[in-house]
Amino acid sequence: MPVDRPPGPRPFPVGGSFGEFRRDPLAFLSSCAATFGDICYFRAGHQHMYFVRSPELVNEVLVNKNSSFIKSRILQRSKALLGEGLLTNEGAPHLRQRRLVQPAFHRDRLVRYGEQMAAIAEKTAGRFQDNEIVDIDREMMRLTLSIVGQTLFSANVEDDAATVGEAMTALIEMMPLLMLPGSQYFQYIPLPKFRRFQDAGALLDRTIYRIISERRASGVDNGDLLSMLLLARDEEDKTGMTDKQVRDEALTLFIAGHETTAVAATWAWHLLAQHPEVEARVHAEIDAAGGYAKLPYTTAVLSETMRLFPPAWAIGRMANEDVELAGYTVPKGSIVLISPYILHRDERWWPEPNEFRPERWDAALENTRPKHAYMPFGAGPRLCIGERFAWMEGSIILAALARQWRFESVPGEAVELAPLITLRPRGGLRLRAIRRR
Repeated sequence: MPVDRPPGPRPFPVGGSFGEFRRDPLAFLSSCAATFGDICYFRAGHQHMYFVRSPELVNEVLVNKNSSFIKSRILQRSKALLGEGLLTNEGAPHLRQRRLVQPAFHRDRLVRYGEQMAAIAEKTAGRFQDNEIVDIDREMMRLTLSIVGQTLFSANVEDDAATVGEAMTALIEMMPLLMLPGSQYFQYIPLPKFRRFQDAGALLDRTIYRIISERRASGVDNGDLLSMLLLARDEEDKTGMTDKQVRDEALTLFIAGHETTAVAATWAWHLLAQHPEVEARVHAEIDAAGGYAKLPYTTAVLSETMRLFPPAWAIGRMANEDVELAGYTVPKGSIVLISPYILHRDERWWPEPNEFRPERWDAALENTRPKHAYMPFGAGPRLCIGERFAWMEGSIILAALARQWRFESVPGEAVELAPLITLRPRGGLRLRAIRRR
């Protein structure tokens, strides 16, 4: 088996490329891709990193050789918060949990979810004031939090949306620090940032355990995800799940089920505000349709938004054995890094890659691109279980709000990327809401 490392940036004597990568990961990875091609090596502290960016290598890592990899450091460290949930588990336990959760996302249930999504989104649309400047990032987080609470857990979390949303933000902002050496000891450092992280986790725990307790006390089967978890029985000993096990799954889906869609919707409003001709086509389609069933151009806007600003901007996998990739040996313990953000802006697959062009989502054009040139929800056996849920939710949110509103950028407002766990706008994103006449 080959042993040479692929080319990569010149490392600093202390820390390798960790400082550059942490300071601006998108710029660092863009430079690596432009300079070294489809695979490069760099060192982040003591961690060996292999960055791959071609669809073929993505397929090797996430599909063909997926059994040679496990989730990387940040998600393993996230077990302190998420427990043994669907996002953090590996192997047979992960497959068992995925089978357990999968029915909650079957097509017949999505129809009911769609009705609930529309009602909640329309309520949000009725809350804006004409000519009001709104933090659309905060509003989308609040909206998707209400949607996931109602659809998957039949719980009204709207009254708690502000405090729960702030807790979510505290967790998201803290998670990149979990990659640092010694991060397992951060919980013992009495600094405000770490205290906020602990308080946020405690608040989410209280919220989830309250929902579980209320459902157990009622004994009602609502046919939602929470009911499935509470009624599930082990195939061998027929025992049910403890509150802790239900909590781990519920919290994982509570966080993942709202964060990515909120981020995608936020960037969609930003792009529509920047491109009034696209916004006009969205309005025309929504007005003509009257409902939410068939909105191909609105869906194309969402697709193009997640191409330019994929919520999950990076995917990491740790090799659990020596693995060959592109003629190089990736040693056990190394991290292979994939960035949908970089992949989605590769001019080999995307002409004028930095331009916002929803019309590129034509079926004939899509068939010319290789598989995994576009992967906002991942790929392989760990493809996001809620992908269809998210597509429907995003389209309904855009349609429900655009039926009544258009949004304009606020002059002088700087919009910066914050590549945390998801690709949020740094400090929020303020837009002016203009009522459609």
